[in-house]
Amino acid sequence: MKHYPKIPEYGKLIDHLKLQAQLKAEYGAKGISQPLAKAERALKDAVRELQALPIDETLAKREPNDLAKIKSLRPTGIRRIWETFDRAAYGDRLEGALLGRMAGCTLGAPVEFWPIVKMRELAEENGDAFPPTDYWSRVPDPKQKRYQMSKREAYTQSCMKGVPVDDDIIFTLLGLLIAEDHGPTFTVDDVGRAWVKYLPYACTAEEVALNNLKKGVSARLAGERDNPYCEWIGADIRADPWGYMAPGWPERAAEMAYTDAYISHRRQGIYGEMFFAAAIAAAFAVDDPVEALRIGLSEIPKNCALAKAMRWALRVSPDIRDYKQARAAMDKKFKGMHAVHTINNACLTIWGITIGGTDFTKVIGETVAMGMDNDCTAATAGSIVGAVVGKQGIPEHWYRNFNNKIHSYLIDNRYFSISGVLNRFEKQARKVHSQQRVAQRRGKSRA
Repeated sequence: MKHYPKIPEYGKLIDHLKLQAQLKAEYGAKGISQPLAKAERALKDAVRELQALPIDETLAKREPNDLAKIKSLRPTGIRRIWETFDRAAYGDRLEGALLGRMAGCTLGAPVEFWPIVKMRELAEENGDAFPPTDYWSRVPDPKQKRYQMSKREAYTQSCMKGVPVDDDIIFTLLGLLIAEDHGPTFTVDDVGRAWVKYLPYACTAEEVALNNLKKGVSARLAGERDNPYCEWIGADIRADPWGYMAPGWPERAAEMAYTDAYISHRRQGIYGEMFFAAAIAAAFAVDDPVEALRIGLSEIPKNCALAKAMRWALRVSPDIRDYKQARAAMDKKFKGMHAVHTINNACLTIWGITIGGTDFTKVIGETVAMGMDNDCTAATAGSIVGAVVGKQGIPEHWYRNFNNKIHSYLIDNRYFSISGVLNRFEKQARKVHSQQRVAQRRGKSRA
């Protein structure tokens, strides 16, 4: 990885600036606004200068944002495993994938971005196992709401009444709505229309794109207007619905993921969603989650930064035996990378899978224990392993209190039934596979 520049501690400087301004105001000083305005102008000028700096065009050619060019740079791979929709294999695996995603997310949500030591201390105070083997028995600030809806205590086993709300789960549901509204051949413009229709708010890259859409910026440009978050994890947490809709067909899952990702992300951000969508699609058709990861890698540019990092993570995985070693290896390799970046979190996701294998509890427990964006990483790891082992491979305590209900903040969609979501995903999966048969018949008739 390239080294990041040394960033001065602007946060401390800005805090000091504010405190000095307040102190001088208390002492009756005049002219406070002038140095404050000067500092603001200087910061804005620096941002504009950074935005104007030329990029490495050779690197850009290795990491394109165009789907055709991305495909041309892929390594050889298994583009399609299931030639037809396999209903017998699909049902249990889909339920395992969805339950696995929701369980991993729900376990990680109350401790998202917590340092390892803080999670371990909570486990000790609670008498819980660490890495966790069940939901936290108690969490701090239990009455505080996440996403203006679910109280933090709703993420504990004793207070859980349905799947509590989280953006990782919201975007899985939103992907389903996009396909239902616009069909599986949806466009980037269709994604934009769905976001404005269903999303009341978002974070980081998604917030930038949503705000740009509301200002009238086109869907194809919404992700690149003043968006420093475009390589963060936000797109790869949206990968699951495309894998669910294209089971056994990694290439098609990656194509849909590309269209979805383009609304808000570029380069590694796009590749992250494509990679995990392809891996999830492959997980429906293999018995080893690591094999699914390797298949997923064949759908992104061979020499992009994400692919290089993923190959490294898989190569060193025999030496990564637990969450402590995983976090230490990641911190050393990606020093200076933001904690919400696609690459570093994807490595943790891979190691959660290589450590736990098909032991679902170990996979999500170890992944959450690694920290970082651990509701996202555990959700993705849970989805992949869940698709491999199916519902029967997930211990009941992880979904017992889901009660067939998913809480949502999507506009006009406050609740979903799990059974309904499963049926709706199956309907879309049938459509995806049937469209290919129609295209093949048309091609033969033209020949």
